[in-house]
Amino acid sequence: MNISSSITQEQSFFAIFCIESLSDELGITGDKVYKMLTEESDILDNYIIPHYDTLHTQGRDYIVDELIKVMKNRGVQI
Repeated sequence: MNISSSITQEQSFFAIFCIESLSDELGITGDKVYKMLTEESDILDNYIIPHYDTLHTQGRDYIVDELIKVMKNRGVQI
């Protein structure tokens, strides 16, 4: 992971929440979701963490829908 050392604990917890929520929604393991967000794309480093301030104020359904849209736009095979 390329996230700088300045990531906060709240951002870390939020990233885990996003991974687990996507895992539940997509019916795949958290490990696979993590790889999709890091190895198959840069979504974790360049979307989830930088947009934490806005995203974390939204509900789970909105966050999951938004992340799935971003994944599709960035060519991640879901």
